Amino acid sequence: METETSASPPADEKQPARQQPIAVRRIKGEDLIDAVASGLRDFRAAPLYGLFFGAVYAAGGWIIVLLLWKFGLPYFAYPMAMGFALIAPFVVVGLYAVSYAREKGDPLSWSSVLGAIRGSGRRDLRWMALITAFAFVLWMDIAALSSFAFLNFRSLTPDIVNELFTTPSGLLFLLIGNTLGAIIAFAIFSIALTSFPMLFEHDLDFVTAMSTSVRAVAANPVLMAVWCAVIAILVIISVASAFLGLLVVLPILGHASWHLYRKLIPPLPAR
Repeated sequence: METETSASPPADEKQPARQQPIAVRRIKGEDLIDAVASGLRDFRAAPLYGLFFGAVYAAGGWIIVLLLWKFGLPYFAYPMAMGFALIAPFVVVGLYAVSYAREKGDPLSWSSVLGAIRGSGRRDLRWMALITAFAFVLWMDIAALSSFAFLNFRSLTPDIVNELFTTPSGLLFLLIGNTLGAIIAFAIFSIALTSFPMLFEHDLDFVTAMSTSVRAVAANPVLMAVWCAVIAILVIISVASAFLGLLVVLPILGHASWHLYRKLIPPLPAR
Protein backbone atom coordinates (compact mmCIF):
# COMPACT_ATOMS: atom_id res chain seq x y z
CA MET A 1 0.00 0.00 0.00
CA GLU A 2 1.37 3.40 -0.95
CA THR A 3 1.75 5.96 1.81
CA GLU A 4 1.30 9.68 1.39
CA THR A 5 3.74 12.18 2.84
CA SER A 6 3.22 15.87 3.39
CA ALA A 7 4.99 18.75 5.03
CA SER A 8 4.28 19.15 8.73
CA PRO A 9 2.14 22.19 9.62
CA PRO A 10 3.52 24.87 11.94
CA ALA A 11 3.28 23.99 15.61
CA ASP A 12 0.84 26.82 16.29
CA GLU A 13 -1.49 25.79 13.46
CA LYS A 14 -4.06 23.25 14.62
CA GLN A 15 -5.57 20.87 12.09
CA PRO A 16 -8.16 18.15 12.69
CA ALA A 17 -6.75 14.65 12.69
CA ARG A 18 -7.64 12.58 9.65
CA GLN A 19 -9.50 9.41 10.51
CA GLN A 20 -7.86 6.43 8.90
CA PRO A 21 -10.16 4.16 6.89
CA ILE A 22 -10.98 0.80 8.39
CA ALA A 23 -8.60 -1.88 7.11
CA VAL A 24 -9.83 -4.75 4.97
CA ARG A 25 -8.17 -8.10 4.33
CA ARG A 26 -7.56 -10.12 1.19
CA ILE A 27 -8.73 -13.66 1.76
CA LYS A 28 -8.31 -17.00 0.00
CA GLY A 29 -10.73 -19.63 -1.20
CA GLU A 30 -10.19 -21.74 1.90
CA ASP A 31 -11.26 -18.77 4.04
CA LEU A 32 -14.59 -18.65 2.23
CA ILE A 33 -15.03 -22.40 2.65
CA ASP A 34 -14.14 -22.14 6.34
CA ALA A 35 -16.71 -19.35 6.82
CA VAL A 36 -19.43 -21.56 5.35
CA ALA A 37 -18.31 -24.50 7.50
CA SER A 38 -18.38 -22.28 10.59
CA GLY A 39 -21.86 -21.10 9.64
CA LEU A 40 -23.02 -24.68 9.37
CA ARG A 41 -21.54 -25.44 12.81
CA ASP A 42 -23.39 -22.48 14.34
CA PHE A 43 -26.65 -23.64 12.83
CA ARG A 44 -26.17 -27.19 14.05
CA ALA A 45 -25.22 -25.96 17.52
CA ALA A 46 -28.30 -23.71 17.86
CA PRO A 47 -30.84 -24.89 15.26
CA LEU A 48 -33.95 -23.45 16.90
CA TYR A 49 -32.79 -19.87 16.40
CA GLY A 50 -31.91 -20.49 12.77
CA LEU A 51 -35.18 -22.26 12.05
CA PHE A 52 -37.12 -19.46 13.72
CA PHE A 53 -35.55 -16.66 11.67
CA GLY A 54 -35.71 -18.79 8.53
CA ALA A 55 -39.43 -19.39 9.15
CA VAL A 56 -40.07 -15.67 9.68
CA TYR A 57 -38.37 -14.86 6.39
CA ALA A 58 -40.18 -17.65 4.53
CA ALA A 59 -43.54 -16.54 5.99
CA GLY A 60 -42.85 -13.02 4.74
CA GLY A 61 -42.32 -14.42 1.25
CA TRP A 62 -45.58 -16.41 1.38
CA ILE A 63 -47.53 -13.39 2.59
CA ILE A 64 -46.23 -11.13 -0.16
CA VAL A 65 -46.90 -13.71 -2.89
CA LEU A 66 -50.46 -14.26 -1.59
CA LEU A 67 -51.06 -10.52 -1.56
CA LEU A 68 -49.85 -10.25 -5.15
CA TRP A 69 -52.31 -12.94 -6.22
CA LYS A 70 -55.13 -11.37 -4.20
CA PHE A 71 -54.66 -7.98 -5.87
CA GLY A 72 -54.21 -9.46 -9.34
CA LEU A 73 -50.48 -8.82 -9.66
CA PRO A 74 -49.10 -12.33 -10.25
CA TYR A 75 -46.54 -11.08 -12.79
CA PHE A 76 -44.63 -9.54 -9.88
CA ALA A 77 -44.22 -12.91 -8.14
CA TYR A 78 -40.90 -13.82 -9.80
CA PRO A 79 -39.11 -10.46 -9.36
CA MET A 80 -40.49 -10.14 -5.84
CA ALA A 81 -39.28 -13.59 -4.86
CA MET A 82 -35.80 -12.90 -6.23
CA GLY A 83 -35.63 -9.33 -4.95
CA PHE A 84 -36.74 -10.49 -1.52
CA ALA A 85 -33.13 -11.61 -0.99
CA LEU A 86 -32.07 -7.95 -0.97
CA ILE A 87 -33.53 -7.42 2.49
CA ALA A 88 -32.14 -10.67 3.90
CA PRO A 89 -29.06 -9.02 5.54
CA PHE A 90 -31.35 -7.10 7.90
CA VAL A 91 -33.42 -10.18 8.71
CA VAL A 92 -30.36 -12.23 9.70
CA VAL A 93 -29.22 -9.76 12.37
CA GLY A 94 -30.64 -12.23 14.89
CA LEU A 95 -28.31 -14.88 13.50
CA TYR A 96 -25.37 -12.51 13.96
CA ALA A 97 -26.37 -12.30 17.62
CA VAL A 98 -26.25 -16.10 17.90
CA SER A 99 -22.83 -16.36 16.21
CA TYR A 100 -21.47 -13.48 18.30
CA ALA A 101 -22.64 -15.08 21.55
CA ARG A 102 -21.11 -18.44 20.59
CA GLU A 103 -17.90 -16.68 19.63
CA LYS A 104 -17.66 -15.09 23.09
CA GLY A 105 -18.78 -18.22 24.89
CA ASP A 106 -21.89 -16.52 26.27
CA PRO A 107 -24.98 -18.59 27.05
CA LEU A 108 -27.72 -18.39 24.44
CA SER A 109 -31.28 -17.44 25.30
CA TRP A 110 -34.16 -15.84 23.45
CA SER A 111 -33.96 -12.80 25.71
CA SER A 112 -30.28 -12.25 24.98
CA VAL A 113 -30.68 -12.73 21.22
CA LEU A 114 -33.74 -10.50 20.93
CA GLY A 115 -32.15 -7.98 23.31
CA ALA A 116 -29.07 -7.80 21.07
CA ILE A 117 -31.33 -7.12 18.08
CA ARG A 118 -33.12 -4.32 19.92
CA GLY A 119 -29.81 -2.82 21.04
CA SER A 120 -28.35 -2.79 17.53
CA GLY A 121 -31.53 -1.14 16.25
CA ARG A 122 -30.55 2.02 18.09
CA ARG A 123 -27.47 2.36 15.89
CA ASP A 124 -27.09 3.22 12.21
CA LEU A 125 -28.18 -0.32 11.39
CA ARG A 126 -31.69 1.08 10.86
CA TRP A 127 -30.36 3.35 8.11
CA MET A 128 -28.88 0.34 6.36
CA ALA A 129 -32.27 -1.36 6.65
CA LEU A 130 -33.84 1.69 5.00
CA ILE A 131 -31.30 1.58 2.16
CA THR A 132 -31.95 -2.09 1.45
CA ALA A 133 -35.71 -1.49 1.58
CA PHE A 134 -35.29 1.32 -0.97
CA ALA A 135 -33.26 -1.04 -3.16
CA PHE A 136 -36.12 -3.55 -2.98
CA VAL A 137 -38.59 -0.84 -4.08
CA LEU A 138 -36.27 0.14 -6.94
CA TRP A 139 -36.03 -3.53 -7.94
CA MET A 140 -39.83 -3.81 -8.08
CA ASP A 141 -40.11 -0.56 -10.06
CA ILE A 142 -37.74 -1.93 -12.69
CA ALA A 143 -39.75 -5.15 -12.76
CA ALA A 144 -42.96 -3.15 -13.28
CA LEU A 145 -41.49 -1.11 -16.14
CA SER A 146 -40.07 -4.22 -17.79
CA SER A 147 -43.37 -6.08 -17.46
CA PHE A 148 -45.25 -3.18 -18.97
CA ALA A 149 -42.79 -2.75 -21.83
CA PHE A 150 -42.53 -6.40 -22.83
CA LEU A 151 -45.52 -8.26 -21.39
CA ASN A 152 -48.15 -5.55 -20.94
CA PHE A 153 -48.66 -6.79 -17.36
CA ARG A 154 -50.01 -10.15 -18.50
CA SER A 155 -50.11 -12.99 -16.01
CA LEU A 156 -47.42 -15.66 -16.12
CA THR A 157 -49.54 -18.30 -17.84
CA PRO A 158 -47.97 -21.25 -19.72
CA ASP A 159 -48.43 -19.28 -22.97
CA ILE A 160 -46.47 -16.33 -21.58
CA VAL A 161 -43.75 -18.60 -20.22
CA ASN A 162 -43.43 -20.17 -23.68
CA GLU A 163 -43.29 -16.69 -25.24
CA LEU A 164 -40.52 -15.64 -22.89
CA PHE A 165 -38.20 -18.37 -24.13
CA THR A 166 -39.18 -18.56 -27.81
CA THR A 167 -39.70 -14.99 -29.03
CA PRO A 168 -37.25 -12.11 -29.49
CA SER A 169 -39.26 -9.82 -27.20
CA GLY A 170 -39.42 -12.49 -24.50
CA LEU A 171 -35.70 -13.20 -24.68
CA LEU A 172 -34.96 -9.47 -24.62
CA PHE A 173 -37.17 -9.12 -21.54
CA LEU A 174 -35.26 -11.90 -19.78
CA LEU A 175 -31.90 -10.45 -20.81
CA ILE A 176 -32.61 -6.85 -19.80
CA GLY A 177 -34.57 -7.70 -16.67
CA ASN A 178 -32.07 -10.18 -15.30
CA THR A 179 -29.07 -8.01 -16.24
CA LEU A 180 -30.48 -4.97 -14.44
CA GLY A 181 -31.48 -7.17 -11.54
CA ALA A 182 -27.99 -8.65 -11.29
CA ILE A 183 -26.42 -5.18 -11.30
CA ILE A 184 -28.69 -3.98 -8.50
CA ALA A 185 -28.22 -7.19 -6.53
CA PHE A 186 -24.42 -7.02 -6.72
CA ALA A 187 -24.43 -3.32 -5.79
CA ILE A 188 -26.52 -4.04 -2.70
CA PHE A 189 -24.37 -7.08 -1.94
CA SER A 190 -21.27 -4.87 -2.08
CA ILE A 191 -22.53 -2.24 0.35
CA ALA A 192 -24.18 -4.74 2.71
CA LEU A 193 -21.63 -7.58 2.83
CA THR A 194 -19.87 -6.44 6.00
CA SER A 195 -22.00 -3.37 6.82
CA PHE A 196 -24.73 -5.19 8.73
CA PRO A 197 -22.46 -7.32 10.95
CA MET A 198 -20.17 -4.32 11.49
CA LEU A 199 -23.04 -2.07 12.55
CA PHE A 200 -24.40 -4.85 14.73
CA GLU A 201 -21.10 -5.08 16.61
CA HIS A 202 -19.94 -1.45 16.57
CA ASP A 203 -21.55 1.95 16.93
CA LEU A 204 -20.34 3.37 13.59
CA ASP A 205 -21.95 5.60 11.00
CA PHE A 206 -23.52 3.70 8.12
CA VAL A 207 -21.52 5.58 5.46
CA THR A 208 -18.25 4.31 6.97
CA ALA A 209 -19.69 0.81 7.17
CA MET A 210 -20.84 0.87 3.53
CA SER A 211 -17.56 2.22 2.19
CA THR A 212 -15.63 -0.41 4.15
CA SER A 213 -17.86 -3.14 2.73
CA VAL A 214 -17.31 -1.91 -0.82
CA ARG A 215 -13.54 -1.86 -0.27
CA ALA A 216 -13.68 -5.42 1.11
CA VAL A 217 -15.46 -6.55 -2.06
CA ALA A 218 -13.02 -4.62 -4.25
CA ALA A 219 -10.09 -6.28 -2.48
CA ASN A 220 -11.53 -9.74 -3.18
CA PRO A 221 -13.51 -9.36 -6.43
CA VAL A 222 -13.39 -12.96 -7.65
CA LEU A 223 -14.19 -14.63 -4.34
CA MET A 224 -16.95 -12.13 -3.56
CA ALA A 225 -18.47 -12.66 -7.02
CA VAL A 226 -18.45 -16.41 -6.30
CA TRP A 227 -20.06 -15.85 -2.90
CA CYS A 228 -22.72 -13.60 -4.43
CA ALA A 229 -23.45 -16.26 -7.07
CA VAL A 230 -23.69 -18.97 -4.40
CA ILE A 231 -26.21 -16.87 -2.48
CA ALA A 232 -28.24 -16.25 -5.66
CA ILE A 233 -28.31 -19.95 -6.56
CA LEU A 234 -29.35 -21.01 -3.06
CA VAL A 235 -32.07 -18.36 -3.00
CA ILE A 236 -33.40 -19.57 -6.37
CA ILE A 237 -33.52 -23.13 -5.04
CA SER A 238 -35.26 -21.93 -1.88
CA VAL A 239 -37.85 -19.95 -3.86
CA ALA A 240 -38.46 -22.96 -6.11
CA SER A 241 -39.23 -25.00 -2.98
CA ALA A 242 -42.04 -22.56 -2.07
CA PHE A 243 -39.65 -20.78 0.32
CA LEU A 244 -39.27 -23.92 2.46
CA GLY A 245 -35.57 -24.10 1.64
CA LEU A 246 -35.09 -20.83 3.50
CA LEU A 247 -35.62 -22.66 6.78
CA VAL A 248 -32.12 -24.08 6.36
CA VAL A 249 -30.49 -21.88 3.72
CA LEU A 250 -31.10 -18.56 5.47
CA PRO A 251 -29.54 -19.49 8.83
CA ILE A 252 -26.50 -21.12 7.26
CA LEU A 253 -25.90 -18.11 5.01
CA GLY A 254 -26.51 -15.73 7.90
CA HIS A 255 -24.04 -17.42 10.22
CA ALA A 256 -21.55 -17.82 7.36
CA SER A 257 -21.81 -14.09 6.60
CA TRP A 258 -20.81 -13.31 10.17
CA HIS A 259 -17.72 -15.49 9.95
CA LEU A 260 -16.85 -14.05 6.53
CA TYR A 261 -17.06 -10.58 8.08
CA ARG A 262 -14.59 -11.70 10.72
CA LYS A 263 -12.17 -12.80 8.01
CA LEU A 264 -12.55 -9.67 5.88
CA ILE A 265 -12.38 -7.00 8.62
CA PRO A 266 -9.66 -7.00 11.30
CA PRO A 267 -10.78 -6.31 14.89
CA LEU A 268 -11.62 -2.63 15.19
CA PRO A 269 -9.92 -0.48 17.84
CA ALA A 270 -12.05 1.23 20.47
CA ARG A 271 -13.56 4.43 19.11
